[in-house]
Amino acid sequence: MTRKYVVTGSASGIGAATKRALLEQGAIVIGVDLRDADVEADLSTAEGREAAVARVLELSGGVVDGVIACAGIAAPAPITVSVNFFGVTAVLEGLLPALRASSAPRAAVVSSMASLQPVAPAIVEAALAGDEPGALAAAAALAEQGPELGYLAYPSSKRALSRWVRRESITEAWAGAGIPLNAVGPGTVITPMTASLRDNPEGLAMVDAAVPMPLNYHQPAESIANLLIWLTSEQNTHMAGQTIYCDGGADATLRGDDIWSWNDPTPAA
Repeated sequence: MTRKYVVTGSASGIGAATKRALLEQGAIVIGVDLRDADVEADLSTAEGREAAVARVLELSGGVVDGVIACAGIAAPAPITVSVNFFGVTAVLEGLLPALRASSAPRAAVVSSMASLQPVAPAIVEAALAGDEPGALAAAAALAEQGPELGYLAYPSSKRALSRWVRRESITEAWAGAGIPLNAVGPGTVITPMTASLRDNPEGLAMVDAAVPMPLNYHQPAESIANLLIWLTSEQNTHMAGQTIYCDGGADATLRGDDIWSWNDPTPAA
């Protein structure tokens, strides 16, 4: 049976690669983006999110087999939190009824390897509490101090998103409805969003220091698209709550070979 997908951020980068690959496989795809999409909507606003969900439900007939949320930005500004966290979670929650109407529903989002970088706890906690005004105020306070601190909006939004996925994936709303929910954390992807950093020596050095990629270096968008498609295919029956770092080895390089000892018994003094 032909599967029906919704892909946000479908006009460029990972979203465009994902939509293209799905269409090549014979799937039906409803693309959502600010422009040049089946559904044009501004996911940085509550009104835009509601309009996007309503239009998707109309176009899909109320049944969606897979939602892949790729829409995201990396500006040192509060809007990054609005799009990357609230835009993603609102669309997923809004499309839950359509997913439940499918016989094999799946959902996946694009987080980032940046979710492992330093964050602003105030942004993360406000986002996870559903407090968008509070999260934006925290991001604005950092942005006022300059772009270096303003950039914390990006890793903070992605950390919050990965935590949201982990938290929600095992609830009655998702796991209880038989819907695998997961995330992918890319490294440095060759897309328009990273071009300004990759195209100058200083930016490239900064990126490579923050995201070391010993395996095959910077990655094409297709490397993430293929993983997102598998996560939202019928083959994925039991993976839930994971952020899979498809990042050329950046996670392993930075965090080392032991991420399990947090649960080891503490040696007696």
